[in-house]
Parts: sequence; structure tokens; C-alpha cells
Amino acid sequence: MRRLSIFNLTSLALGLAFLYLPIAVLVIYSFNASRLVAVWGGWSTHWYRVLLEDRAILEAARISIGIALVSATFATILGTCAAYALSRAGRFRGRTLFSALVYAPLVMPEVITGLSLLLLFVAADLDRGFWTVTVAHTTLTMCFVTVIVQSRLSGIDRSLEEAAMDLGCPPLRTFLTVTLPIAAPAVVAGFLLAFSLSLDDLVIATFTTGPGATTLPIRIYSDVRLGVKPEINAICTVMIATVAVAVVIAAVVARWADGGRDKAAPLLA
Repeated sequence: MRRLSIFNLTSLALGLAFLYLPIAVLVIYSFNASRLVAVWGGWSTHWYRVLLEDRAILEAARISIGIALVSATFATILGTCAAYALSRAGRFRGRTLFSALVYAPLVMPEVITGLSLLLLFVAADLDRGFWTVTVAHTTLTMCFVTVIVQSRLSGIDRSLEEAAMDLGCPPLRTFLTVTLPIAAPAVVAGFLLAFSLSLDDLVIATFTTGPGATTLPIRIYSDVRLGVKPEINAICTVMIATVAVAVVIAAVVARWADGGRDKAAPLLA
């Protein structure tokens, strides 16, 4: 086992500080008693109480959570179906094009994706609002679900599915009773990741939103341009905590799935 040198430890510390020190400062200053965000006035939860009385931010939070839940649900369903097709349908005609279309949002700049969706909604004469943002976020997050679920499906012993079908189980029932329960941890992890990505998206939501559908990141960005208010630190801390919990749960579920697969391997052998 190699020992970390002083240079490696210093580089690691500087890297972590660069990434997480600003977040730590924001969280600490969300408990600042002073009205001036740059002046420390002692510990207080006053701005969290003020946050609970800010109807505009609470309404934006409600809209963001609703969009995140709906879009993550659609993304999970579509991403799971896409992953199943890519891992079980073999070399069908158009597979390369289908894969490219599914994974394109992974490498496409969000500005391009948002502008493309905006032009689509304008051409279709759709009123921009809750559902256009939901469709946009589903498009953005479905590819992440596909990657996670496809990775899990590729590690499942296909003899289990073949045994079920040999015993007379139709393909759809085999998927629902055999494949899906085994892949469930990956599906849950994909849902949580899609929820997190939708909750903190700003660029695509800016292009596709409309009156009455202001998401929380858009509200925060609009308020910050006029000056940082102390309650902004509080709502940002709540968002960080929410996304962090979702990501941690997704990681734990994914690790649990890998652990279950490793334990099942000797039994299947």
C-alpha cells in the first residue's frame, strides 16, 4: 500500500478546499445573525424563520419540487425502457443512432439543449410553463437513468430470465417479476439522481419556463442580481442539503445493489 506524500496530501487538501470551502462558508453564513451577509454577527436561525415567511421563494420551491418529481418519474420510466432495449434487444437496426440520441444530452451543452427545446415549443405553439420545463428536464435526465440502469442490467445473469421464460412466463411478466426487482436499486438510484439534476437546473429551465412557473434556481438567480439577501443563504443551504441527501441515498442504494450482485454470484455459479 502506497503512502501519501506531503505533496499529494497538500494537493488533495487544496483541491477539496477549492471545491467545498465556498459551500461551507455559505452554510455557515446562513446562520449569521447580521443583516449584512459579509459581516459575522453571531449564530442565529433568524433567516430560516424569515425564509418560511417568503411566499415567493416557497412557491418557487414548490414548483421546483413538483417539476423534479414528475420529470424524474418520467425519466426513470423512459430511461429504464431505453436501458432494457440497449442491453437485451441485441444488435437491432438503428441501434447506433438510438444510442446516440439517448446519450446526446450527456455531452450536449445545456445552452444548446435549452435553445433547441425553446424553438421546438415555439414551433409547436405550446405555452411555456410547468409542463414544458418538465419535458425539458425529462430530456436532460433520462440519459443519466439509462446509463445507471444499463450498467446494472449488463451484470444480471440472463439465465434467470431465460429460466422464467422456459417455464412459460411471458416476456413482459419476466421483466416485471424477475428483471425489474433485481435492477430496482439501480432504478431508484437513477430516480434520485434525476431528481437532483432537475431540482438545481437553471440554464434549461430559463429557456423553457414561462409566467407562473418560476423555479427555485431562477428565483435565486433573479434575487442575487439585485444583491445577496441573508435568506438566500438559508434557501441555498436547504437546497444543498436536499441534493446531498438524494445523492448519498443514490450512492448507498447503488453500492447495496453491487454488494447484492457480488453475494449472488457464487450462488448462481
